Amino acid sequence: MDMVERIARVLAGQHFSRNAEGAAPPGTAVAEIVDKQWPGYVDDAVAVLKTMREPDAAMRAVDFAPNGTWERMIQTALGRHA
Repeated sequence: MDMVERIARVLAGQHFSRNAEGAAPPGTAVAEIVDKQWPGYVDDAVAVLKTMREPDAAMRAVDFAPNGTWERMIQTALGRHA
């Protein structure tokens, strides 16, 4: 499972999970709904990753990888969605 799918599944789960005050009816297996509905959240997942491409000031202040590793990791996660 690639990162885009993982994020899309989390977003779908948040939308439908009753634990997150989501839209699933009581007694519904949310995992089954997520399995069917996550593709509808791919655009949102891509938007999240595109937002993450450039580290914010706090992340840059850590100076963990000044060689662009973060940006390359996010670009790789975006893959064909870039």
